[in-house]
Amino acid sequence: MSTPFASQELGSFLRAHRELLKPEDVGLVATARRRTPGLRREEVASLSGVGLAWYTWLEQGRVAASRQVLEAVARALRLDGTGVRHAMRLAGYHEPAGPAEEGPTGKLARAVQPVLDSWPTSPAVLLDRCFDLLGWNAPWSALWGAPEAVPADRRNLMWLMAADQRLRGVLHDWEPLAMNVFQHFRAQAGTALGAPRTSEVYRRLDQDAPELRHWWGCHSVAELTARTVTVEPAGLGPVRLSLSSFHPVDDPSALVLLFTPVGAEDRERMTALTERPLRAVPATTGEDGTQRAAG
Repeated sequence: MSTPFASQELGSFLRAHRELLKPEDVGLVATARRRTPGLRREEVASLSGVGLAWYTWLEQGRVAASRQVLEAVARALRLDGTGVRHAMRLAGYHEPAGPAEEGPTGKLARAVQPVLDSWPTSPAVLLDRCFDLLGWNAPWSALWGAPEAVPADRRNLMWLMAADQRLRGVLHDWEPLAMNVFQHFRAQAGTALGAPRTSEVYRRLDQDAPELRHWWGCHSVAELTARTVTVEPAGLGPVRLSLSSFHPVDDPSALVLLFTPVGAEDRERMTALTERPLRAVPATTGEDGTQRAAG
């Protein structure tokens, strides 16, 4: 079953998509007497085959929906596959939390670490369902900086993408990938959106990257798509890396990200980078008195 927070998130998610639709998008005749954007609640209720009062309560987080009814609402709102999966997870129809919750020294991290280490020139990281870093390999540390240098409360991929100046300085055109990371987290997190750890990460983001607050306040979702990114570590020149991701079989809620060098020159540069002595990153003290990597 979904939590009260997840029910409210589901309602907000449905309302946001309802407001994005135009009457003509669903075969209705547009009229000039619309005071609010998008479809009316009664139109979505009619298209879904449910009562207006019940649909209103669904958007308000006051009722639970069966899988079949939620599928009907999703069709009425023209949700894509990612949106449907996100709605289902918020409603409680998602895989249970797995052993990733055991933490960085847990069973999953120990099992996956040899896999990460088997890629000597490809930065790779293991994330739990809140996108905390559970494990990483030497190329990841050489490229993005050692996660050990980041305080544990900020050792999270969303925080790194938004607030870590070293990562932003090394990664060309960082914003599309960073935004996609936030969209993918929202799409796959389900009830993890209401977890205390997620709230803590968002608080740290508010402190350290307030100019990006609209990223974690929006309701857009997307899968983390394969792409080629360009990084430029100091003194090496540009390196092209192909991003891929997969879920460990022992815990589908966890995620492995892998950045593979595209060509021979990219592999050579990643080899040279990984063989460099790892430079310690000094910490700076934030306004809240905590220390974090300077980048």
